[in-house]
Amino acid sequence: MIVETQEEKPAIMEKLHRVGITNLKTVARINWKGRTYTFIPTFEITIDVPAEKKGIHMSRLVESITETMSEAVEEEVRRAHTSLEELGRCIIKHLEGKHPHKRAEVWIKTTLILERETPASGRVTYEPYDVEVGVIKEGNSFEKVLRVKVIGNTACPHAMANNNGKTHIQRAVGELEVRTTFEERIALEDMIEVVESSFSHPTYTLLKTVDENAVVKGMYRNPKFVEDVAREIIHKAKRSFKGKFHVKVISHESIHKHDVIAETWDYFM
Repeated sequence: MIVETQEEKPAIMEKLHRVGITNLKTVARINWKGRTYTFIPTFEITIDVPAEKKGIHMSRLVESITETMSEAVEEEVRRAHTSLEELGRCIIKHLEGKHPHKRAEVWIKTTLILERETPASGRVTYEPYDVEVGVIKEGNSFEKVLRVKVIGNTACPHAMANNNGKTHIQRAVGELEVRTTFEERIALEDMIEVVESSFSHPTYTLLKTVDENAVVKGMYRNPKFVEDVAREIIHKAKRSFKGKFHVKVISHESIHKHDVIAETWDYFM
């Protein structure tokens, strides 16, 4: 006989808002724009737990993922998942029949590989971008959170203005978060483009000498403070997407021992 200790009353009866599993890796397949992509994402799945319940059944959270994955593979041609957020919502729907809850969250972290072309030689290069998708169920309604992290570079306009056109350059990391309704269609690729186009110049994994020269010249033609990058990202995001925005840019300074950060947000829909 199995004793379900999770269903007992706890010694201290306080509601818990988020209980679940984190750092769980598995495989996922997404059919996007006619192509099937295979990811190995990291999942975090949580639900709320009422004050009178001691705990949750962790295995049921894992089952909600594995069963959804199996369904996605089996129905890949007929009804494949079309996005990471759709996959997240399907996991929550599988969970509904296994663990009663009022609020549930699924967070999916992975790396999106996009094909790019080098700026001068035109060579194909495959660039990695860290992305995260969150699906939040509150009652019967769903919302989603989309996050992208992009590496670029900046050339300092202050040093350029005071050194006869010479300046220092640094790698910068820009992050954009969009929180919106589940039905709003926003492509992670479009968010990446908003961030990447806001730097002094994009960075590349593959660069031939002519490409390196093009990148350096492009940076010098477009010097920016980290503040400029943050402002441009949120300005473009407001024009391109509908939702609530959060932007953070960190510049890994080349002539200082510290980094520089610029951050902004817009809480209004």
